[in-house]
Amino acid sequence: MTDGNVSRRAVLGAAGAGLAVGGVAGAVGGFSAGSSEGAEATDQVVPFRGAHQAGIVTEAQDRLHFAAFDVITDSRDDLIDMLKKWTSAAERMTRGETTVENGALGLGDYVPPADTGEALGLSPAHLTLTVGFGPGLFGPNAADPNRKDRFGIGGRKPAALADLPAFAAEKIEPSRSFGDICIQACADDPQVAVHAIRNLARIGVGVVSVRWSQLGFGRTSSTTRSQETPRNMFGFKDGTANMRAEDSEVADEWVWVGQEDNPPAAQWMTGGTYLVARRIRMDIEPWDRAHLLEQENIVGRTKGEGAPLGQSNEFDEPDFNITSYGAPMIPKTAHVRLAHPSQHGGAQLLRRGYNFTDGSDGFGHLDAGLFFIAFNRDTFKQFVPIQHELSRKDAMTEYLIPNASAVFAVPPGLKDGEWWGQHLFE
Repeated sequence: MTDGNVSRRAVLGAAGAGLAVGGVAGAVGGFSAGSSEGAEATDQVVPFRGAHQAGIVTEAQDRLHFAAFDVITDSRDDLIDMLKKWTSAAERMTRGETTVENGALGLGDYVPPADTGEALGLSPAHLTLTVGFGPGLFGPNAADPNRKDRFGIGGRKPAALADLPAFAAEKIEPSRSFGDICIQACADDPQVAVHAIRNLARIGVGVVSVRWSQLGFGRTSSTTRSQETPRNMFGFKDGTANMRAEDSEVADEWVWVGQEDNPPAAQWMTGGTYLVARRIRMDIEPWDRAHLLEQENIVGRTKGEGAPLGQSNEFDEPDFNITSYGAPMIPKTAHVRLAHPSQHGGAQLLRRGYNFTDGSDGFGHLDAGLFFIAFNRDTFKQFVPIQHELSRKDAMTEYLIPNASAVFAVPPGLKDGEWWGQHLFE
């Protein structure tokens, strides 16, 4: 029997020491990571449990694997059993361990390994796993308007959980939109994030199936003040004005669901938040032919420093009254102006998006852009009004093609012994 807390690194080290493949599971129990490796792994562990789920205000990692699942069973018991197994496996993976307690790979040589193994030897890489529940889990939704309340939870659906309305200039593809459950896996190592989604999908066989997924290779926002502002596929700094984890009072107002937001039946969402996911393809080739002045006027910032037009530094507050020859320095159709909280009654979003590149289309154009993720307290009071304004007036819309969309209710964090969705189902 192996040690249930054996690390991925210890397993790989044991295998590299000359153990036969068939003997790894049985012989690895006496191995543990060295002190320096153990310290390194501990430094890269993000706590799985807490008041809020990790992966929201957590310092944004470099890589993303996002997956949306359809629930393919009508059995409430099977769904609950899977969520319990998911919780156990997820917590172990965020610590850098394999998905099962009884060994590195499985129960024996003649059954499929319980863990797929591609993350053996890798550090936890600040892995976070965040779960959310879509409108379809509760009954009718945009993907299936005739769906029944299969699990007896229709009366516990929060009022703020509903599919997004249609916006101008979007081309939403249902095959990679919606979903009953989502998992957001973020890590500083892409293989760690992919391993997590792969193993959760494997555990869920017969209960859920992957509806769609998206890989992200570079964050497009900063969620702590210690992080530098990254750049998007248009080459501009992205997320300069994003909410930061240190802004706890702002997060309380605009991110976390309050007790007063829901009736008693939906109090399981108190302390949670709502996740909006949008796959936005960027029209890269025409953008690359636009001259610098046009690009900067569309964004409302300088491309190099990232400063608001008419000002010098990235973090200068945009001044929409500065003019040049009678015209505003930041055009009225600039993204910065239209997305600014002052244009929306102070409403803010916590952005956590990623760049993506998915090869090219059939015409040789790059299929690349922004996988937009945002967390907010009430999607229809925050994201929806902002997006309606942007889709109608933002000059950047000419270069954007939103083609996937979904919204999920993200419950609060877990206390010791709790499992994902426990307060919803109990």
